[in-house]
Amino acid sequence: MPYHGQQAMSASTQTPAPKSKRSNRETARTAGLVLLAVLATLFAVLNVESVEVNWIFGSGQAPLIVVIVLSVLVGVVFTHFAERRSAKRR
Repeated sequence: MPYHGQQAMSASTQTPAPKSKRSNRETARTAGLVLLAVLATLFAVLNVESVEVNWIFGSGQAPLIVVIVLSVLVGVVFTHFAERRSAKRR
């Protein structure tokens, strides 16, 4: 039969693992990502006014930030497929 008191005592006397120090590169990357997130948030907050969007068939109203984000996403998708097509031809 195991002695439970000894297990409890050994668990409480264990030292925590030493914390690893972040490298300068990781710290700079984190700071850059935080700055980028802050700028993106400011950009979104400053571009909430409604704008008219002219489609091929008709037009409508949408917040400017939605128009910008959708335009960027469409560009990313087109670029992805264009690069895949270019890679297949090589």
